[in-house]
Amino acid sequence: MKANGTVFKYGDNIDTDVIIPARYLNSSDPKELAKHCMEDAIHSSVNFVENVKEGDIIVAEKNFGCGSSREHAPIAIKASGISCVIAKTFARIFYRNAINIGLPILECEDAASDIDMGDKVEVDFATGVITNITKSKTYQAQPFPEFMQEMMAAGGLIEQTKIKLGLKS
Repeated sequence: MKANGTVFKYGDNIDTDVIIPARYLNSSDPKELAKHCMEDAIHSSVNFVENVKEGDIIVAEKNFGCGSSREHAPIAIKASGISCVIAKTFARIFYRNAINIGLPILECEDAASDIDMGDKVEVDFATGVITNITKSKTYQAQPFPEFMQEMMAAGGLIEQTKIKLGLKS
C-alpha cells in the first residue's frame, strides 16, 4: 500500500479544534466534515478545502491532533482525500482514532522537519520509506506491522471486523 500526493504543511500542536472546528460537530457525515477540515488552520493564505486533492498528504511538526478525543478529526481528514499524515509526534488519542478509521499516519522526525508545503511525496507503508520526490530525498519511518496494513487496507477496525465476521467481502 502506497500514498502519493502534494504536501500541506503545518506546525506544532495542531489540535482537533483546528482540524475540525467544534461548530461543525453536529454532523457525523464524513463528506460534511471534510468541507470544513482545517478550516481554522492559519497557513500562508492556502485554503486547504479548496486546494486538497485525493491522495494529498499532511505533514506536521510535534503533537498533531492534540486536544479533545473527538473521532471527527481523523474522519474529516480522511474524507477530505488526505492519504496519509506524517508528523514528528501525534497526540496518542488521535493516533488511535486515526488507526481505528483507517487513516495512515507515520511518525518521522526527519521527514516532518525537511518536507515543505507543496512538495510531492510518496509513502510506502509496507517499508516505511517516505520519498520526497521534489527534493530527491528519502526518510525512514517505522513501517506498519502486517496486521495494521491489513486494517488500513480494509478501511479501519470496524470495516476489518465486518470482513472477518463475513458481513462484508
